[in-house]
Amino acid sequence: MADEVEEIVPDSELRGIARRLPPGLRPYWLLARFDRPIGSWLLFWPGAWAIALAGSAISRWDLILWFALGAVAMRGAGCVYNDIVDRDLDRKVARTALRPLASGRVGLKAAWVWLGLLCLIGLVVLVQLNLVAALTALASLGAVAAYPFMKRITWWPQAWLGLVFSWAALVGWPAVTGGFSPVQGLLYAGSIFWVIGYDTIYALQDIEDDALAGVKSSARALGAHARAGIGLFYAIAIGCWIGAFWLLRPQLLGTLALLPMALHLGWQVAGLRIDDPADALARFRANRFAGLLMFLACLVVGATA
Repeated sequence: MADEVEEIVPDSELRGIARRLPPGLRPYWLLARFDRPIGSWLLFWPGAWAIALAGSAISRWDLILWFALGAVAMRGAGCVYNDIVDRDLDRKVARTALRPLASGRVGLKAAWVWLGLLCLIGLVVLVQLNLVAALTALASLGAVAAYPFMKRITWWPQAWLGLVFSWAALVGWPAVTGGFSPVQGLLYAGSIFWVIGYDTIYALQDIEDDALAGVKSSARALGAHARAGIGLFYAIAIGCWIGAFWLLRPQLLGTLALLPMALHLGWQVAGLRIDDPADALARFRANRFAGLLMFLACLVVGATA
């Protein structure tokens, strides 16, 4: 049995950097999802938006780089923690059954050590922030720790993920300004609905397996109405961002900066095939580019406010 586990490995272990790593290190690379950087991008973008909207994308380029490092480390730590909590559930879902912990290629104690090392990198990033931003970042830990349990108790774990994956927007603004603002609040609220939308798309891949395993998700809750629901979430996100931009720059030009982002999200919804896992994954991954479009909009408005 042990030999079979070693032979049946995720395709990503045979590609990219993972392929070049010593076999003993590969499972840890995969455990932190370093082979799938989309999650780090999605965690990074809201913080970058806040820095840009505060007008400091150019002058504080170093801060953006620190946020990028923090996003990679803490997304990795979050994935390790999630797999520790979900290792039994993961064995029941085809897409996750070969994850290092679920398959037994990484032991529980080793996973906790790896989690600790990733958190140390996060701590290095934390000390680069001012006190208000650092305390705001630390305040996210409770929400992060609770997330893996949400799929067991609510049909909307994607909403909780929205709170967590958008938190960098709450950190980025005070990291630049030293305080808080309604602009930041609307930016954060819009990001929450953006996350609910794209993670509902992601959850479409696992509807059948999730039903068998008893895992709850917004995709299962919405069912045949998933496309309409995702469209509504994205529309609310755009509405919140229009409000944020208007507070900062009450002119039509600022609102128009969001048009590329709105069109991109509209494309995701209009062509989404809810019964095609490959299409769902492709449109989910397209949100990396969506984050860039939003960053450019924040850059324009923040630089001219």
